[in-house]
Amino acid sequence: MKKYNRYPQRDPIKNYFPLPKEIFNFGLCYGEISVYSYLLLCENRKTFQCWPSYKTIGNALQMSRNTVKKYVELLEQKHFIKTEYTNVFTKDGMKRNGNLRYTINPIGEVVEYYHQLQMEKLALEQAKAEAKRRLEEYDRRRGYRAG
Repeated sequence: MKKYNRYPQRDPIKNYFPLPKEIFNFGLCYGEISVYSYLLLCENRKTFQCWPSYKTIGNALQMSRNTVKKYVELLEQKHFIKTEYTNVFTKDGMKRNGNLRYTINPIGEVVEYYHQLQMEKLALEQAKAEAKRRLEEYDRRRGYRAG
């Protein structure tokens, strides 16, 4: 009789992949985290690229093609990934559209981009507050009343 091994020995290099803990600091939704995780699973560790189709990602994550597309676009907007269109050639030489080529950006670049956006938002908020203060000061000098 075969003995069941409750905790099989696993090779950490073959059976796991790194997921940067910083991704939980950006307010990503579960779908973005799932798609990003799947792309990390598929990526070539030397080129940081992978080519899964929307359908392949959707099948793995139980999402529709359109939902995967939406999350890929959101990840690209947030600079987690870059996408490029690819072409394939059939046996008879016909050129066809291929899957997207995903390049996973280093997490340090993502963090830097996020901080840059936060600083821009802060500067905009400060400019708005200063404009409001100046308008209130102008109205006070002219004797205008709000309302």
